[in-house]
Amino acid sequence: MSGLAALSYEVLWARMLSLQFGVSIFGIVVTVSAFMAGLGGGSLLGARFVQTLRNPLLILALLEVAVALFAWFTPQLFQSIDLWIGESTEGSGLLQWYGLQGVVVFLVLFIPAFALGLGFPMVLAMLADSDVSLSKVYALNTLGGALGALLPLGLLPLFGWTVSIRLVAILGLAVALMMFLLSRGSKAMPTVGDDQHTSTQWLASRYLLAYAGIGAAALILQVAWTRLFGMILLRTEYVLAVMLAIFLVGIALGSALVRRRSSPRWLSLLPVIAAIFTVLTLWGLPYLAEWAEDAHYQSLFDALWRQSLMLALLTLPVTLALGAWLPLLAAHHQSGEQSQNRSIGAQLYGANSVGAALGAIVTGFVLLPLIGAPGSILLAAVMFFVCGMAWVESSRIWLAGLLVIVMAIPVLHLPAVNVLLPHSQADTEDLYRHEDAVSITHVIERKDGQRLLLGDLQRMDASSDPAAVVAQMNQARLPLLLHPAPQSVLFLGVGTGISAAGSLSYPGLARTGVELSQGAIDAASELFGAVNGEVMQQMTIVRDDARRFLRADDSHYDVIIGDLFHPDLVGRSALLSVQQFERARERLSSGGLFVQWLALNQFDARSLSIVLRSFEQVFPQAMLFVDGFRVGLVGPKDEFGGAPAVLANLKRLSVEQQTAVTGGEGGWTWLGRFWGTINEGQGVVQDEWAPQLEYALPRLRFSDGGALPQLLASLLNKRPREDEAMALLQVADDQREQFERSYVATGLALQGWLASLQGDADEALRLMRFAYEANPQDHWIGFDLADAMWLTFSEMMAQGRDERQSLRAILQVRPDHEMALKAMWQLELREGNLSQAEEYRRKIKMISPLGRDI
Repeated sequence: MSGLAALSYEVLWARMLSLQFGVSIFGIVVTVSAFMAGLGGGSLLGARFVQTLRNPLLILALLEVAVALFAWFTPQLFQSIDLWIGESTEGSGLLQWYGLQGVVVFLVLFIPAFALGLGFPMVLAMLADSDVSLSKVYALNTLGGALGALLPLGLLPLFGWTVSIRLVAILGLAVALMMFLLSRGSKAMPTVGDDQHTSTQWLASRYLLAYAGIGAAALILQVAWTRLFGMILLRTEYVLAVMLAIFLVGIALGSALVRRRSSPRWLSLLPVIAAIFTVLTLWGLPYLAEWAEDAHYQSLFDALWRQSLMLALLTLPVTLALGAWLPLLAAHHQSGEQSQNRSIGAQLYGANSVGAALGAIVTGFVLLPLIGAPGSILLAAVMFFVCGMAWVESSRIWLAGLLVIVMAIPVLHLPAVNVLLPHSQADTEDLYRHEDAVSITHVIERKDGQRLLLGDLQRMDASSDPAAVVAQMNQARLPLLLHPAPQSVLFLGVGTGISAAGSLSYPGLARTGVELSQGAIDAASELFGAVNGEVMQQMTIVRDDARRFLRADDSHYDVIIGDLFHPDLVGRSALLSVQQFERARERLSSGGLFVQWLALNQFDARSLSIVLRSFEQVFPQAMLFVDGFRVGLVGPKDEFGGAPAVLANLKRLSVEQQTAVTGGEGGWTWLGRFWGTINEGQGVVQDEWAPQLEYALPRLRFSDGGALPQLLASLLNKRPREDEAMALLQVADDQREQFERSYVATGLALQGWLASLQGDADEALRLMRFAYEANPQDHWIGFDLADAMWLTFSEMMAQGRDERQSLRAILQVRPDHEMALKAMWQLELREGNLSQAEEYRRKIKMISPLGRDI
């Protein structure tokens, strides 16, 4: 029960710190390192003075009470620390912020972990005269820890972080009460003075250092496995808990299985087993990834237990070896003196835990950026072998090290994306990979030359496809259009730089971009310049956490644009919190606008309502716009300018500039995407200290696909009537027809997409044709209709229709339809019309500069 409570504390603290750091791995590293350092330090100190205690169980009960009370008040403590660190690092850089935060949090969490670490030697001392072995104690405590690692997965979605930590604190108090009751019935232990000859004798330092090295390797392995397996399997929120549980179950089983084993033989085998099977986990990575890609899950729970089972099978030999080491070593070093024997386990445990703390820190902040996750895993394998050889007498075992090296060479680097995702990314090749503590960033290229930016493998952040480029540029077009005369813009998230490229047509516009991923910054500059207009050279780039930047920066901006994020990931949902919206509002100039973009396919109706309600709480005059399957939450600092602001903005620009800044769609098309005010009423909001989204949204991935149609239907029901929309946008009566056509067209288009999702293709096409007739300038409507016409192109050819006329009909709807342009180019080449063919090739190159097949 004590182990269960302890690991629940650890997972919950890591969960909160991942939010505070904004990067999941940092929270994991700091929590785990502080926890292991505290456990190790407490165990080593406890081994020294435990013989002087008459009733260790009573002391242990008091320690459990202290830790539970500490946990109870950690919500207020963490908030105060976050506020103090934010104020203390104003004007400093990202590394200083991470460094100060890491040191302070490490010291704070070290205290309760140290108290828990004192308990291990006390328990061993209490059981010294019983027939309960060290392996049994270690196994039971570790198995309890495995259950404790999983407990937050049930508590967090139901109660949130604050209530969950307090429920576990109550559990800790219950454990303390049980210990107190047991202590009253236990016999007082005979005490031993430090000046007596029977005082604690310490193991040779080389053995303690060797076992500390094994502990360091174990945590290097755990952190690297969490990064690697979390990339291809589990959603980030659940990775730490599941990996900890798997790790601890294996250790518990390993400890229990060696109770009656021959110590010398097994001590000779453990380094070889641990090293070889650690390397084999990398050999199995592509097969595991392919299995995960092919698997179909009924629910999030179904995915969790099936993927956990596969992970357990892959990692079990290593974790069994790690669990066997402690009891085998304690038995190996036991002497005739009982007082000495009961401290050996505590000494080894303490040294191992201190080494583990160092391994966690080094992995997160040094090894992952320097040699990557595969390299870190291979280093752990080498450390297992070298450190484990401290107890091996036969020199022949060293030959197995050559086998480890030979096996390691082919898996030194991460496999290509098309190997890890053999179905969805089979036709791609890797162009670029950057790994740091933030994420693994890939740029891959398809056979047609188009490039994709991937974050942690399965999360596509951007694409160079022509339609995707338009959608990304629109994220800058709408916010800048809604301001009457923007002079400065801040992009929260840069990605490939394509979104920011939508601002290039504004003269004299000062651009600032905040991006945390160094891999994304480098890729945008070096690999996406052809499609982002080299915007990175025309923008001030700041590598920083968006929340910290808004808190520390004292500049003000006319327009602030929040990029699309993955809100189901820990830390990312904080970018959609009330606190983050408040920070953005504080950085707006007078008359400024903040626009936060959301991808509708990442939400269901309830989670979207939470974000809208949070936004409305900070921006009472908030408005909603819809652009394809994305919604823009528009928050004016003062008054919403509406149509007069858009028209004033366009009036100051040349005709060419007006075409460019609206994407060729005209200002009225953008005003027609208006979706009314945000009016969600009272209810739950997204709060940084009581987050909602990352608990609900991972389940959406395994839903039956009905969430998006329901969400679109909900949006359609909320859209205001035309007269009400005109009043909200301040559209004059003589502008009614221009507005009405675009407003009706947008509504028909969304109805068409809803019909398509519901499987009614004929109704979808009918609605889209009406939408196109209402507003032919709307690119989304034109794209959709042209795509539908292209899908029937082969059928029309089979019916004897004229190829040229059919292609021209498509291009009349969308002059920049890539597939129709390519077909016309080929047609002109076949018929020998080289000048016309070259003209089509030039158009294709203009809309698809990275296209390889032209």
